[in-house]
Amino acid sequence: MTPNILIVEAPFYPHISRLLLDGATAALERGGSSFDSVSVTGALEIAPVIHFAVKGGEHGGKSYDGFVALGCVIRGETHHFEIVAGESARALTDLGIHYGLCIGNGILTVDDEQQAIARADRTQRDKGGDAARACLALIEMRHRLGVRR
Repeated sequence: MTPNILIVEAPFYPHISRLLLDGATAALERGGSSFDSVSVTGALEIAPVIHFAVKGGEHGGKSYDGFVALGCVIRGETHHFEIVAGESARALTDLGIHYGLCIGNGILTVDDEQQAIARADRTQRDKGGDAARACLALIEMRHRLGVRR
C-alpha cells in the first residue's frame, strides 16, 4: 500500500515554511508515499482544512491516509503566541483522537527565528521530516492494529 498524504502548510514565515516543506517532502518520498500540498493562512487554519479534506473524502472527493501539519509560531510581545500554539496543537490532537486520523504535527512553537530555522532545516533538526515520519508511523501502527478508518 502506498500511503497518500496531504500536507497542510501555513507559510506565515515563508523561508521557515520552505525548510519544513523540504524536510517533509523528502521524508515522504523516501517513505514511498504520494502526497498533495495545500497552503492556508496561519496555524489555526490547518486543523479545519484537514477536517474539510476528511469530509470531502467521505463524499467522493480525494481520500488521504494521513496528514502533515507544517507551520511556525514565534513568540511575540502579546499572549497571541500561547493561544495559537495551544489551540493549533489541541485541534490536531482532537482530530487524531476523535476521528482516528494519522497526523504528523510539524507546527514549530519557538521563541525566535533562529530557533525556528534550526528546527526546520533538514541539515539540523528536520522537524518537517519528523512530522512526515510520525504520520507514516501512525499509518503503519493503525494498519498493524487492524484499525479501519
